[in-house]
Amino acid sequence: MTPPVPSAINLHKRSRELELTYSDGQRFKLSCELLRVLSPSAEVQGHGKPVLQTGKKNVVITGIEAVGNYAIKLIFDDGHNSGLFSWDYLYDLCINQDSYWEDYLRQLHAAGASRDPEVSVVKLM
Repeated sequence: MTPPVPSAINLHKRSRELELTYSDGQRFKLSCELLRVLSPSAEVQGHGKPVLQTGKKNVVITGIEAVGNYAIKLIFDDGHNSGLFSWDYLYDLCINQDSYWEDYLRQLHAAGASRDPEVSVVKLM
């Protein structure tokens, strides 16, 4: 089955959300933070072992580039720009964003880490 292709992609800078609209009327908003911490890049996904992203609460998308007819490349203000978000991956994020977000928050908690870039984690030895 061919993944749905967005008919419109709009970046809302003030709310830090990427809005995807599909031809069947579905409309989703994904936060810049969610997109950054779940980037499909090797830097984030590792090579089979994902790397927990911390301190990305205030990250914003500064650019969107089309990649052929199958994906977009998102450019973030923290310098990250290597993830190619395929239509299939974006749609999966849209329909499963609540569970992905909860899982991300659980991982942060388990690691004693924070979404807030101002918080540093101190471990006592």
